[in-house]
Formats: sequence, C-alpha cells, structure tokens
Amino acid sequence: MPKEENHQNTRQRELTDEMREAYLDYAMSVIVQRALPDVRDGLKPVHRRILHTMNEMGLSSSARFRKSAAVVGEVLGKYHPHGDTAVYDSMVRLAQPFNMRYPLVLGQGNFGSVDGDSAAAMRYTEAKLSKITATMLADIEKDTVAWMDNYDGTKREPKVLPAAFPQLLVNGTLGIAVGMATNIPPHNLGEVIDASVYLVDHKKATVGDLSEFIQGPDFPTGGFIYNKRAIREAYGQGKGPIVMRGNAEIKEPNSRENIKTNYIEITEIPYQVNKTTLIERMAELVHAGKLDGVRDIRDLSDRTGMRIIIELKRDAQGQKVLNKLYKFTELQKTFHLNMLALSDGIQPQVLNIKEVLEKYLAHRFEVVKRRTKYDLNVARERAHILEGLKKALDNIDRVIATIKKSKDRADASQNLCTKFKFTALQAAAILDMRLQNLANLERQKVEDELAEKKKLIKELEMLLKSESRVWVQIKKELLDVKKEFSDERRTKVYATAAGQFTEEDLVPKEDTVISLTSGGYIKRVAPSLYRTQHRGGKGIIGMETRGDDVVSHFLTASTHDRLLFFTNTGRVFQTLAYEIPASTRTGRGKALVNFLDLQKDENVTAVIPLDRGSQEQQKQAAYMVMATYGGIIKKTPFSDFEKVRHSGLIALHLKKGDTLGWVGVSSGKDDIIVLTRNGQSVRFSEKDIRPMGRTASGVKAITLKDDFSPAKDSAGKDVVVAMDILASGEVKNNLLIVMANGYGKRTVLSQFRIQHRGGSGIKAANITAKTGPIVSAKVLREEEELIVISSHGQVIRTKIKSISKLGRATQGVRIMRLAASDKVASVATV
Repeated sequence: MPKEENHQNTRQRELTDEMREAYLDYAMSVIVQRALPDVRDGLKPVHRRILHTMNEMGLSSSARFRKSAAVVGEVLGKYHPHGDTAVYDSMVRLAQPFNMRYPLVLGQGNFGSVDGDSAAAMRYTEAKLSKITATMLADIEKDTVAWMDNYDGTKREPKVLPAAFPQLLVNGTLGIAVGMATNIPPHNLGEVIDASVYLVDHKKATVGDLSEFIQGPDFPTGGFIYNKRAIREAYGQGKGPIVMRGNAEIKEPNSRENIKTNYIEITEIPYQVNKTTLIERMAELVHAGKLDGVRDIRDLSDRTGMRIIIELKRDAQGQKVLNKLYKFTELQKTFHLNMLALSDGIQPQVLNIKEVLEKYLAHRFEVVKRRTKYDLNVARERAHILEGLKKALDNIDRVIATIKKSKDRADASQNLCTKFKFTALQAAAILDMRLQNLANLERQKVEDELAEKKKLIKELEMLLKSESRVWVQIKKELLDVKKEFSDERRTKVYATAAGQFTEEDLVPKEDTVISLTSGGYIKRVAPSLYRTQHRGGKGIIGMETRGDDVVSHFLTASTHDRLLFFTNTGRVFQTLAYEIPASTRTGRGKALVNFLDLQKDENVTAVIPLDRGSQEQQKQAAYMVMATYGGIIKKTPFSDFEKVRHSGLIALHLKKGDTLGWVGVSSGKDDIIVLTRNGQSVRFSEKDIRPMGRTASGVKAITLKDDFSPAKDSAGKDVVVAMDILASGEVKNNLLIVMANGYGKRTVLSQFRIQHRGGSGIKAANITAKTGPIVSAKVLREEEELIVISSHGQVIRTKIKSISKLGRATQGVRIMRLAASDKVASVATV
C-alpha cells in the first residue's frame, strides 16, 4: 500500500460537519442574496440592481424606451453575475400590471398576460422606469444609503434603496428560499401611507389600530376578500390565510349578444390565477358532469377588460352553479400570507404589519438624516466659497493686483491664501471667477445666494438637532407620495367569512321597496324613487315587464330584514332583503331562481319581512297565520320558521286544487279579517283557530259562494284575495280596500263586527264592472303613503289621507287611472 503523502493545505474533517456548514452557507446565500426581500425597500437584490442600473442608464419615466436586452446586459455585466433569463424574468414581473399593484417598470411590447403567456424575448421588448420608481431612487446620490462593492470590486452598488414609500407592503412579493418562503400581498398605497403616518404620531399603536387604515390586501386584479377578523389576525401574527374570490354576477338573457338564457359574467379573478387554466378547469368540470347546468363557456376578454361568460341551461339555478365554481375552481382561492423579510439586511424574520412599518420608518428616518447631513455639508461648502467670493469682490483691485504679480496659478493661489487669508477652496473659486462677475448685478447675486445658503444651513442644523422635525419631514414626504400616486381600492373587503354570502356589515340599514313578478323576477329599490302624486293620476313606470309577465307582489322592508317566501305549493324559503339585488325604478330585476330553490311551476304567493333586530316584533310574534285562496286558514308556532333551510320547508299541507296565498305574523290574541274577490269579508278571533304543526292542512275561514258576479273569474267561483291581522278590539283604524280597476276606499274597522269563522261573512265593498274585483286589503295603523303597481308595471304613490273614508257597501274612489288592458296587481304602504 503506497505511503500517504503529506499535503500542507489538507485538513482532516468529518464529512457531516463539512456538508452541514457548506449547506448552511449556501442556504444563507440564497436567503440573503437572492430569495428574500429587505423590509426597508421591499426589494430582492436582483430587483434592486435592475432599478439601480436603469437609473444609471438614465431610463427615467420621461426618457425614451431602451431595449430590454441592453438593460439585462448592463445588470449582468456590472452587478448580478447570474443567468440572463433570471434577470429578464424579474424585470418583466416589475412591469406586469396584473402582478404589481404599482408597476416599477414601464414595458413596451409583449410583457406577458394574465392568461399565463410569457413575455417576448428581451431583444423584442423595451423598458424604462415608471414615475413612482423615481421616489424609490430619489436622493440616492446624497449618501442616503450604505454602499458595497459589486461582485468583482470594480463598481459600488447600494445595499438598499431610499424608498419614499413602504414598497414591501404596497407591491408585495413572493420568494422561496431554503427552508423558508415569503408571500406578501400588495396593498393600497393610500391606506399604507395613512397607517404609516398614524404610526409616526402614535408609537404605541396596535395592529388593530393600523388595521383601521389598512383594510386588507388590494390586489391589482380586483376581486373580493373575506373575513376582516381573519385578516386582522394574519396581520397580527405575520402569517395566515386570506380568502379571495373573483367578481362574478348572475345576469339575465342578453339578446344583443345572442345570450338566450341566464348567464354568469366574471369580470375579475383572484390574484395570481391563470385565466386560461381557470377556464380549462371549468370545462373539465362540465365534461365530467360535476358542473351541471352550464350550456357554454366563452372568453370575451379584450384590451378594455376581462369578461368570461358562462351561459346556463334554462332550468339551471345560477347561484348553485356559482357556488360550485367557488368550490371546485380557483374562482375562490386562499392567499397564504407570510410576511417573512430580511431585517437589517441580514436577519430573516416573520414580521407583523406594525413591525414592517416600524422598520420601514426607522430606515426612512436614517435616510432623511443622512440626506440632511449631505445637504448641510454641500450648503456649508457652497457658503464657504460664496464668503470667499464676496470678500474678493470687496477687495477686487487688490486681489487682481495680487493675481497679476503671480507667476502661475499655483503661485496666485498661494499668494491669495497668504495675503487675504483665503482657504485653498476659496482661492480656487476666485481664480475660476469670470470677469463678468465683477458687475454690480453679479455681486448682488453672490450676496443673495450667500444669505439663502446661511438660511438653509440654519434650517438643516435645526432639523438634525430635532427628531420631531425629522418625523414631520418624513410625514410630509409620505403624504406627497400619496397625493401624487394614490388611487381607489380595487379589491372589495367583506367583513364576514366567505361562504356565508352576506355583506351585512357593509350594507346600510334603510327602507327599501321589493317587487316581484308572476314570472319570477325580483328587485329592490329605494322608496324615494316613487315620488308622491295626487290620487287619480296615471303614475309612473315602476318596472319593465315582458310578454305576459305581471307584477304580483309589492312590499316595503328594511335592507336587514329576513324575508320569508311562501309558495303556491305550501313551501317556505328564506333570504335577506339586501341579498335581493338593488335595481333602477324601471329595471326588471333578477330571476328569483337565483336565490330560491324553486321547483318547476312553483311560484311565490306571499312574502313576509321580519325585522331580526326588533325585540318588540320578536315578543309579539307567536304564530305564523296562513290563508289559502280556497278559504282555509291555519296558524303554526312562529318558532317553527326560525331556521328555514336553503332547500325550503313545508309550511302547509294543501288540499287538491287549493293554493297558499297569504301569510301574517300574530301574537296569539289578535283578530283576523279575510276578504274575497267578490267583496265578502269575515272578521273573527284568532282564538277560533287552534295551533297546528307545519304539515297540517288548517280549518275553514270563510265559506265561498258560487253565484255570478262581475268579480268572479272565468270559472265562476269566488276566491279569497286578502287576509290581515289586527289587534284584538281594534276598531279606530281603517281597512284599505283596493280594486282591480284602480278604485279604492278606507272603511273604519268598527263596521266589521266580530263573527265566527267559517261563515259567508258580510259585504266589504260594492263590486261592479266599473270597480273590478278586490285585489288587496290592508289594515292601516298610522298615516301612511300608498304605493300601487299595475300588472304592466305602472306605479303611483299617493297619500293615504287622499283616499275617502266610505262605508262597507260602497264602490270607492279612483286611486289610479289605468289603460283598458291594465289592472292593479299589488299594493304596498310606506
């Protein structure tokens, strides 16, 4: 066996130790020099070098574009000895408006798309710095930041940029290092600066305080984010999930675009979602049968904006399809926030939002102080020269004589310093002085500039001596950036968690008018859109109807009310008033099948608004009273309807041929009044009805007659058209009766005596061919206004007191003038 040679530079080491140390060195190199951003300027080294190089090349926002290849070559040759693809890809991302909330580079040419298309080769594209980037680099030449040697020691590069705004939060970042990763979303510039300014004034502010300013991420692609509480927790811990959703809306058929059914329109998608991949995933789900109800998917996006159309089948429920899209595609996605950044340029650290802003502000404090020192030195140096020039001008003849007697420049400088006590710097400035400066006007300029410099020196010295003045300056500069570059938030923040489909915290509680057509279209509008008119007028258009569709229900509610929808088949559904889409006065509204799981040929016949916040209503609500067209009535405990499933509940078991028509809330001690289309009425005590379960059928409320009358339908049978609940013994208030041809009247309730239920009742109105049958009857409890809507969508709003008080056996007065083919459809009081 050969003898082992003794090498002087060879050391014996354990392999595990060597690998451990080498890997740790490699890991720290990746962490510090490549993958993680610096909390101070929010940039990774490659991004910082790109911006610094472009600044050196003079590629400001007002300059001409230069080839991207030229920029990449400069970066590689001077500062970043890595692959050209890595540098170009990094520069491309800085220019992509769908990745950067405020792009730092302006690109000309193909810089990629939200569809996942890659940018064109660097030899084809051009770039320059954006306007906001100038604030990132401002004053870098004034020794505001520390510098270091480049990779070969031939140049100097900044360790960090001055950064006039918190870039780390504003544009966010994504980075994968060794054993750690960072994922910081972009935010709204104005919100981040407002939080920074608040933190300057309130050093002990909490994350909760700052969250009042920074609502949440503000993605360049818009969309929605959910759950303010979860967002605040993520900000407090420096990590956590944030649920994102695209902007999708269910719309009606659009003949202009040849869309014959309801469709879903997507105009915004979650951040960092590939649009093409999203559409492909939707198509896969359709072909696999997991996304039923979809007829066609089209991408109509163009340079004006994103637009994905998902046509639905005729029997499809839009909300169900949309919920599946949220569940099975990236139309809903979770952003996993992880605010990991380099603290002090070397230490990786997970920071909460306050710590990020604190470290940025500390950096900015250092930048302003260093800049002030630099400006002070420059001002002092210039003042020193100006003092020498002034002194020379005061002794100009002697100075000129001294210079003339000197052998050369060096001798003249020495003589000036010896004879007049000038410094070498002042002597050089005097020798460089032109003869034109001897004029009186030029002398005055020197004196004015000297006075100005002395004033500036005093201000800069005061700034350096006072921390509070430095912070004032920082706030001013931050607010200047906000004023110039801030814009509106693009991403809407919902207070509740995704999946609850509510936005109650964002919707003001206010009165609203809800209208529903027999064809199943519903909308809500502000009551103020129906102006008060005189009784007997034609009214205004309140809703555009199509074909044979007519307005069937018209009611007032609060936007926060719980709405119970009772159908002709005896089922009940629930939604919230603000979930009904707001519309214009003449708008048709949205199809009800988008909100309720209705079966074929199932129609809503009664809508009950319930005030969830009203303790008085909750105390009085003991029973739900239901009446049918066939004269059957039933009451069921109110508690049975507290939790109505999305798929609906059985509210009443109907006999064959009968239809549920009216529902009201009673206290258990009230009276009930029922009216028929033919003008008969019966008032009886609620105690005559025993409580029954939801699946029971009920008992007879009124006996209907079959004899002929102008009010009868084509079948020749009278039906119930109204049911209302009034407090026991209530006699002073009025009963408002409205008839099909626009006639109506008020009758004092005392004229309707209490009877036993089940009888044929007494006459409530004189029904003739002129008045038409009774359409609605309501108990009036206060001075209200009446809104009447016709089958063709005509609406009139008038004062209740303008309607005459008349006896039971009268025809009433004209409330609304209708066309021959039009009839009153529904009535609401406001």
